[in-house]
Formats: sequence, C-alpha cells, structure tokens
Amino acid sequence: MQKPLILVTNDDGITAPGLRNLVLLMKKIGDVVVVAPDSPQSGMGHAITLDSTLYSKKMLAGTADTANEEYSCSGTPADCVKLALQELLDRKPDICVSGINHGSNSSINVIYSGTMSAAIEAGIEGVPAIGFSLCDYKWEADFSQASDFIIDIVQQALENGIPKGVVLNVNIPKLNKQRIKGIKICRQAKANWKEKFDKRTSPMGKDYYWLTGEFELLDKGEDTDEWALANGYISVVPTQFDLTAHHAIQELNSWEF
Repeated sequence: MQKPLILVTNDDGITAPGLRNLVLLMKKIGDVVVVAPDSPQSGMGHAITLDSTLYSKKMLAGTADTANEEYSCSGTPADCVKLALQELLDRKPDICVSGINHGSNSSINVIYSGTMSAAIEAGIEGVPAIGFSLCDYKWEADFSQASDFIIDIVQQALENGIPKGVVLNVNIPKLNKQRIKGIKICRQAKANWKEKFDKRTSPMGKDYYWLTGEFELLDKGEDTDEWALANGYISVVPTQFDLTAHHAIQELNSWEF
C-alpha cells in the first residue's frame, strides 16, 4: 500500500528544532514533504503575501531529520501551505502537521498563531490538519517527551479522519513523559492578554515600542485547554474556520432594518 503523504510546516522557520523533531516522527508514519518559512514567522496569524514576490528553494537532503523533499519559502506559514498544495506537491497530502511550535498556542493565542494558521489553511483546502505546540519557548526545548503522543494523535487522525471543517489544536505541557497524564479533548478557554506598550526613545530621538503584557485567564472551567495543561494533560481542541457566531443570528434578525 502507498504510504500516507504528510506535509510538514511551521512558523518558527525551517531550521527550528521543533520542526526537525516533527519530521523525525512523521518519517515513522509516511512519506514527508516539508514546506516551511525560511525565517521565523511567529505571530503572523493568517497573513498571506499579496504585494511582493514569493520565493521557494529546494533544500538538500541527507540527514536523519530531513524529509523526502524540503522547500524553504520566503512567505508566511499560510503562504507555505498554499504554495505546497498548488505548486510543489505532486499529489494532495493525506494530512498536514504544523509545528512543533516553540511555545503555547492554547486559548486566545490560537488567533495570533502562525502555526495554527498554517493548519487552518490546509483545512480550508480539504486536507486534514493538526497544529502541535509545546509550552516551552526555549530554542533548546525537549520535544522528545511527547513523541509517542504525537505519533498516536496523527495515526488516529489518519485512521479515523478529522471532522469536516475542523482542524486540531494540540498543546503539550512542559513535562517529562512520565508526568504527562494523557490526552484530553477540550474547548478553548476564555482568556485574554492584558497588553501594554513599553515606550522607549532611540539614540536618534525617535520613539519606538515593545509590546508586552500578561496572560489573563477568565475561565474556571475544568473542560478547557488551559485546565488540561495546568493539570498535566495534552489538550486537543477541535478548531473550526467557520467564524460565524451562529448563536447570534436569531438575535440579530430581531433588529429592525
């Protein structure tokens, strides 16, 4: 039987340890093609390149953590998926996996995440997709602790399918394998960033700003991704790209236009 074709991408860049680790894991399951940004694109959300050219470069293979084929892309994570599906792949992939992101994409972070936007772009095109994130921002983070869980999630998705119109947002706590209690299917926690700007002045007298802030959890539910992560579980949130607030339609229809 033909091996599944797995598209791997991310937002931290093609050389990021998280992506290299994910490639190693996916090679145990199927044939792997990487299309990823040539530089870090964290926080890009679902941005796409419209007013400048896109470039793609085929990378040399030959090491343990390289895929069957690899391409770097000058654009955003969403650009990478678009380019892969429209130009670079010979056939439609059986699944797209994005990550492993350096840092959490739980709760409201999913809105800003380039990792999840790449997965969502694949989902929009009808490709089953999963975004993986580890709650450790360090470049030297230990991604190996969750390897068995990641393989299991991808295999389950390939065997059972992912519901139409849904992509999976998977977040992994920063714990040793023995301390990870398991996997929980969750809802996205209600939370926000209490943001502020650190205003400074350059030596040339120009004002500039650093965005700072604190994460504010507004949800005490025990069925959320934040609760799962805080209690030693891997969280899996089924995320949809239909942004319609269906519950508000009836109320808005009562307006008099």
